[in-house]
Amino acid sequence: MSEREKPALRPYLPADAPLLAAIFAASIMELTGDDYSEAQQEAWAMAAEDEADFGKKLAGQLTLIATLGNSSVGFASLKGTDKIDMLYVHPSAAGQGAGSALCDALEKIAGARGTKSLTVDASDTALEFFRKRGYVAQQRNSVTINGEWLANTTMQKALDGAVAPGGLQ
Repeated sequence: MSEREKPALRPYLPADAPLLAAIFAASIMELTGDDYSEAQQEAWAMAAEDEADFGKKLAGQLTLIATLGNSSVGFASLKGTDKIDMLYVHPSAAGQGAGSALCDALEKIAGARGTKSLTVDASDTALEFFRKRGYVAQQRNSVTINGEWLANTTMQKALDGAVAPGGLQ
């Protein structure tokens, strides 16, 4: 295959919860080490240990799954109409377009629903990804997860109609 395969997207199904919990944990443990301590990573990854609760959270939001070949490699969720709550890609698929495809889709869906802007609480690891997509830092936050304090940044992007400008690659 000469051209890199593009990720496909599909909706979340309840049976996906265990796999997405594993992607969530692997993404945190393997991709965020430059920005967060091991204790912070472990506390953060523990948020998906209860797969039933994790699945309920995903089912309660608009959750999309990115696939490459027949494998699910990432997921993203839209909370309400205007907040990207989760965006995680498995380390083995990082840099292959899954995160961009997921973010593009959430931006288009939100724009089509009349949302004027999207916000995200970006981890320090994800800051540059969102900055390149036109998100602007609004404020720094400290959040506690399972007894550990983690910093993130609330970022916002204005949406112009259904398709945000600059969405082409």
